[in-house]
Amino acid sequence: MPVLLSTSVALFSGLMMTRLFKVLHLKFPDVTAFLIAGVLIGPCCLGRIGIPGIGFASMEELNRVNILSTVALGFIAFDIGNEFRLGQLKKTGKTATIIGIIQAVMATALVDIALISLHFVLGDEILPLPAAIVLGAIASATAPAATLMVVRQYKAKGPLTDLLLPIVALDDAVGLVVFAVSFGVAEAIEGGSLNVVSVIVNPLLEIIGSLVLGSIMGALLTLVEKLFYSNSNRVCLTISFVFLTISLASVEIPLGGGVELSFSSLLVCMMLGTMFCNLCEYSTDIMSRSSKWTSPLYPVFFVISGAELDLTVFRYPLIIVVGVVYILVRCVGKYTGARLSSTMMHCSGTVRKYLGVTLFPQAGVALGMVVSAQALGEETGGLIRNIILFSVLVYELAGPLMTKMALQKAGEISAKASDEKQRARFPRKEPVSK
Repeated sequence: MPVLLSTSVALFSGLMMTRLFKVLHLKFPDVTAFLIAGVLIGPCCLGRIGIPGIGFASMEELNRVNILSTVALGFIAFDIGNEFRLGQLKKTGKTATIIGIIQAVMATALVDIALISLHFVLGDEILPLPAAIVLGAIASATAPAATLMVVRQYKAKGPLTDLLLPIVALDDAVGLVVFAVSFGVAEAIEGGSLNVVSVIVNPLLEIIGSLVLGSIMGALLTLVEKLFYSNSNRVCLTISFVFLTISLASVEIPLGGGVELSFSSLLVCMMLGTMFCNLCEYSTDIMSRSSKWTSPLYPVFFVISGAELDLTVFRYPLIIVVGVVYILVRCVGKYTGARLSSTMMHCSGTVRKYLGVTLFPQAGVALGMVVSAQALGEETGGLIRNIILFSVLVYELAGPLMTKMALQKAGEISAKASDEKQRARFPRKEPVSK
């Protein structure tokens, strides 16, 4: 009962906030409305009242519905896999790969330089060197969920959108490698020894294992789909396979000697979608139908994400200072890396100008990295967590709007796209002529 009540409250509050935005003529993407609704019903606001059905009273209540966030991220990654069709990859694959790597590494490098410099100014007690290095690695990650939802809401189409979605997907793989290496270096500084297994072996195993598992599940899904002739049954089968893949991705297999085989659910589900869309002849219709079935998961996901944002971080001036430096320098790194690499790949002027702005949002993957960073100790791990929570609060509220504006200025969505969508749902009745 508590889980069902929390889910209904999250979905209802998110949808009502979008209506309030309409009444107030606030032209924000739905993602922002969902996040603000989450903040309002979270433990830091209405949840403090403690009345069931009003909000989330504690983080423990939010943890009960975290499974919905995991499922939503899996379906988001599955949908992004649809962007890796071979026909499309022949046009943008090389360009997206190079831009994806360079912009992620550039963001990490600049944040590392800025925060390590700040470490020597503030001292080791305020900003430890391991924390500065790990924060630089987390800077490489981008939020695929917010980007995908903005693209879908406004039906963005064009060269920028064609590059954006594959780059956001590749960001996960690049971010995992960068974080693993940086985290290994940070642990070496803390413990005094460099662990090659944690720096190189385990990250490579995670990426390779995720791609292999996703490929196997995608091929198996395509094979089993042939047993059904009803599109409804095919959609049900597809959804069941996404659930199954998400559950398998949570398995961790110790191989001995500190070597461990784990999986990234985002990478696994993305590969599932990639294999399915390239092997199955009716995948376009099936993926379109499954996206409609899972559409309620997206508001719930973002409302829960908003509720998890800890507003108490504003009590610490130091967190705000370091957080502002992190946010600004990461944005510079993302924009500069995207601009330089897109210029190098001879992209159009529009893509070079606006691509970097669309890569600013950050949330789920970064928060997952924060969980791993807790191994550095309560003090260092807690500092990293609070800085990332502060930055995610800013990025998630401002990032979707900036993505929308960039796509608008690039000419890939019209300024009246949402109004046209609304009119399509509720067409005005014309008077019948006599």
